[in-house]
Amino acid sequence: MSHGTFEEFDAEARAQGFDEVLERRWPPGTVLEFHTHPFALRARVVAGEMWLTVGEEVRHLRPGDAFALDREVPHAERYGAEGAAYWVARRAAPEAD
Repeated sequence: MSHGTFEEFDAEARAQGFDEVLERRWPPGTVLEFHTHPFALRARVVAGEMWLTVGEEVRHLRPGDAFALDREVPHAERYGAEGAAYWVARRAAPEAD
């Protein structure tokens, strides 16, 4: 996904089949232990900094950095001294027949 405005991020994400696009803001020092989501996601950090842990890999993410997770992938999040914000596009799990 290209850099730019939230509106551009939203339009590109929806064109790629994502159902929901929003901005998430996290307060300074927030820590989310390992958890999963029932949706796949792609995100871009737009303010602050965060650390994303998947398995043994820890990524330090700053504004402009992007990350993606498939649904149900265990991960942990830690947010910096100024908190963080990111734009996230979510793709829901397919409906069961």
